[in-house]
Amino acid sequence: MNYEEARVYLEKASKYGSVLGLENMRHLMDRLGNPQDSLKFIHISGTNGKGSVLAYLSTILTEAGYRVGRYISPTLFSYRERIQVNGERIGKEALAKHVTTIAEAIRDMEEHHLTNPTPFEIETALSFLYFQEKKCDLVVLETGLGGALDATNIIKTPVMEVITPISMDHMAFLGDTLEEIAAQKAGIIKPYTKVVSGPQKAGARKVLEEKAREQGASLEFLDMEEVKDIHYGYEKQSFTWRDFDQVEISLAGSYQILNAALALQAVTMLQELGYPVSRENIYEGFRKTHWRGRFTLISKEPVVIMDGAHNPGAARELEHSLKLYFPHRHIRYIFGIFQDKDYKQVIQITAPLADHIITVQTPDNPRALPAEELKEAVACVNPFVEAAKSIEQAVEKTLEEAKPEDVVIIFGSLSFLGEAERNVKKWKEKQDGLQ
Repeated sequence: MNYEEARVYLEKASKYGSVLGLENMRHLMDRLGNPQDSLKFIHISGTNGKGSVLAYLSTILTEAGYRVGRYISPTLFSYRERIQVNGERIGKEALAKHVTTIAEAIRDMEEHHLTNPTPFEIETALSFLYFQEKKCDLVVLETGLGGALDATNIIKTPVMEVITPISMDHMAFLGDTLEEIAAQKAGIIKPYTKVVSGPQKAGARKVLEEKAREQGASLEFLDMEEVKDIHYGYEKQSFTWRDFDQVEISLAGSYQILNAALALQAVTMLQELGYPVSRENIYEGFRKTHWRGRFTLISKEPVVIMDGAHNPGAARELEHSLKLYFPHRHIRYIFGIFQDKDYKQVIQITAPLADHIITVQTPDNPRALPAEELKEAVACVNPFVEAAKSIEQAVEKTLEEAKPEDVVIIFGSLSFLGEAERNVKKWKEKQDGLQ
């Protein structure tokens, strides 16, 4: 099949939904020759910050001369963004070739009356085939949902695991308590590996310690007291960790200091494992790291920032960043979220900070909460809210009403941020043309 046919095939696979468990994945990978077994991985789980930590690590390792695969989900602008080698997206021909191979394997599964793989399982298999073809030295791999039963956990050859701070999210799938969720996240820890974790609440920390002990793995926690001399800013930030003075990062958001420090601790652990990375590589890698949709500045006048705060943990970080960077500015929101998220808690945390809110519905997604329903939920906390019929309408109305000194935050589900950014650019180009 060609690229267009491959995309149609992947789109049709979406009817199989999302299923936790590795049995399907094992059947599929066996038929593909288990390409993942020839690769080395840095496996990342946790609740918030996985994508940012992945971006820091993969950029630093690329800077150090390694051929680095990165597998991420969801993406903002292009389907092919989710599978990259040294920052380059998978090519259309390669995608079509590997999807054709996977489709043949799935036909064989169907003939043996096995369950059809889910889209995430197919995409994960696609990434493994591509990374094997490109002879990657390391693959930085982010879990999709949870850890223990996530499709990415089919791997047997991680060089290390990284676990970002764990909080309440995906309760319908992962459990009702922090400890149950932590047990799923800890499921990526393999025997005798090295693990680095962000700061954790007591219940989650205990679960990680027990899992590491059970697996004979060595576990280190990031101590935020070692992170000093922090300089915040929504265009540039810096911090000092141990003997790394004034590490500069271009990612904004107060939480990025923690994410960067966790990535730095992971890099030092990789050095101990025999992967040389120079100090110059580390400093340059941090400076070069970009990660769209994580408190990303997309306009300066007015300030427009997009952020994927879609659960209570991320919402608290967004709240902290807004209070830190914009304590006396008028703030406007464009807000959309999935109905299976704890959106009422997200609203409780974020809505009081806004002078005006426009709700939107993420298009073409059955999980999206309708804009009117979201508006009603927001109105319980902040009455200055209205629902838009489209993302374009929300962007135009917000920017037309915003003063140059106002701050516009577009946040919630990552899946609508790409379209929102395109509409911001279109509106600004139209204004430039009128001047």
